[in-house]
Amino acid sequence: MFQVFISYRGEIAGLSAALIWACASLVYIGVGRQIAPLALNLTKGWMAIALIALTGLATGQTLPTLDSASLIVLLLSGAIGVGVGDTAYFNALNLIGARRTLLFETLAPALAALLALFFLQEQLSLQAWFGIFLVLAGVVWVVLERLPELSEAPHQTLRGILFGLLAALAQAIGAVLSRSAFIGSDVDTLSSTLIRLIGATLVLLIWGTLQQQTREIVKPLQSQRLFLIIAGTAFISTYLGIWLQQTSLKYAPTGVAQALTSTSPLFVIPLVRLMGDRVSMRAVVGVLIALVGVSLLFSRA
Repeated sequence: MFQVFISYRGEIAGLSAALIWACASLVYIGVGRQIAPLALNLTKGWMAIALIALTGLATGQTLPTLDSASLIVLLLSGAIGVGVGDTAYFNALNLIGARRTLLFETLAPALAALLALFFLQEQLSLQAWFGIFLVLAGVVWVVLERLPELSEAPHQTLRGILFGLLAALAQAIGAVLSRSAFIGSDVDTLSSTLIRLIGATLVLLIWGTLQQQTREIVKPLQSQRLFLIIAGTAFISTYLGIWLQQTSLKYAPTGVAQALTSTSPLFVIPLVRLMGDRVSMRAVVGVLIALVGVSLLFSRA
């Protein structure tokens, strides 16, 4: 059993990250109405950095010595994937809602696999590509259910679509950059998570300053309730979630890792069912299709 876990630790980590992000998304939808997306992303980022620093102190772990190329790649991965990608994602959530935003997120695995193919020469088997296709098909099938008509505010809808596309592209680029750093160095997953979050925080600080969002940035510090909610969610989604994502990218091919971490919408279904919402047969079918794809990704060898 332990040997199976070791063999598929990248895939297991990817699914675990998706489950964590599904739980966190239910919280972020509410928090996003109280704080600007950039400020929310920055706040959860520095909170997660503090948690990782405490983890390092508790375990006696220090940052490894990295060559400048790997360090820059990880900083860029965080700046693009977490800084730009998550901020665009939160903006899309506010403009076009969770269902449409998640639809655009399903583009990320295919984009990541294609970028890895061209820039890392990372080959996937036909079985793996078919598995990715089934995972995406299942997610899209679920997300498209009862998709509302386009908003009566076309400008808002267009902005939401652009933010959704930007989020998917940024997260795919961030994943490929992380994977290239793992290939080119022996950096561990916790240290890579810390470096990525530092890169994201730096770009968000500059971005927020240029947009004169200082008041929004300090807003979580002015409300104890909001601070505690963001802190708890940051621990789950950013500290644990990105750590698991990095583990997935280290031990599984980029396209496989990104496909598995994009299954969050499937985990939302049982969560909302537990909260009392009705789950349709279409949603169940979508989950089953995606699970077949996941099984193919786990048997990729």
